[in-house]
Amino acid sequence: MSTVLTDCRVPFAHELIELARADDRIVAVCNDSVSSSNLGEFRSLFPERMFNVGIAEQNMVGVAAGLANAGLIPFVCAAAPFLTGRATEQIKADVAYSRANVKLVGMSPGVSYGELGPTHHSIEDIAWMRALDGLPIVSPADDEQTREAVRWAAGYEGGVFMRIGRFKVPSVSVGQSPAFEFGRSNAVRDGDDVTIIASGVTVSRALAAAELLSERSVSVRVLNISTIAPLDVAAVITAARETGRIVVAEESVSRGGLGGAVAELLAESNPVPMRLLGVNTFAPTGSVEFLLDHFGLSPEGIAAAARELVGRA
Repeated sequence: MSTVLTDCRVPFAHELIELARADDRIVAVCNDSVSSSNLGEFRSLFPERMFNVGIAEQNMVGVAAGLANAGLIPFVCAAAPFLTGRATEQIKADVAYSRANVKLVGMSPGVSYGELGPTHHSIEDIAWMRALDGLPIVSPADDEQTREAVRWAAGYEGGVFMRIGRFKVPSVSVGQSPAFEFGRSNAVRDGDDVTIIASGVTVSRALAAAELLSERSVSVRVLNISTIAPLDVAAVITAARETGRIVVAEESVSRGGLGGAVAELLAESNPVPMRLLGVNTFAPTGSVEFLLDHFGLSPEGIAAAARELVGRA
């Protein structure tokens, strides 16, 4: 795992620019969030392909669907809580139901906005988007996964919801080729005693937890689930069968989130002892680091949940 930390909005913006240079159908749509979506350079290079609708998220998604119907490939960039919370009806009707070729990019998901509090936290977005039939949900864990996921989304015919974090993370894709493959998880560490399933910002924390557990002779498998919908069914079931215990760590609510998806699958196919770690209530005020630790998503918190399952103090 690399020690260099990256704000994934940066590789997102760079990749979007490269795609736009090669394909003039690529456009960006935002809700007065050029700066927070890191679209300043895109706007400078392609001013005629930057559509800022103002703080009007429902209109933003509707405009994007219209652009898609006209043959363009819109990337809708907005803070995740406002994109998904305010425009759920438009995402449902104009994108998912209509199978419109719109790329929905939820910037700064989870508790990325830290001290701004629960109104700005996006912990319900995965659960809301998972309820929509046929809408892929992608959550890259690092810089390289972000670049490859953006390239995949541009070439995918249909709607996509993608989470792009602002909390700086290390690379977890060293030696992984490809770093991102739609519908497939990445086993970033092998182990036999317990599996930690993570996504986005929690993947590097799961790896750090695995290192802590190795000092206690606990062998940990870590699965990076970068495609939450559709879930990599084979990898999750195999992990449950081979390690017998599952911990899910996510920067969102577990009910309906990644933890919910894993629990639903294993309840029907291979029930095993599980712990679901997530941001399952409105958060107190504090930094991102403080909030992740508060909800048990520190390396130590994830390790403690795994130790409890394994039965080793």
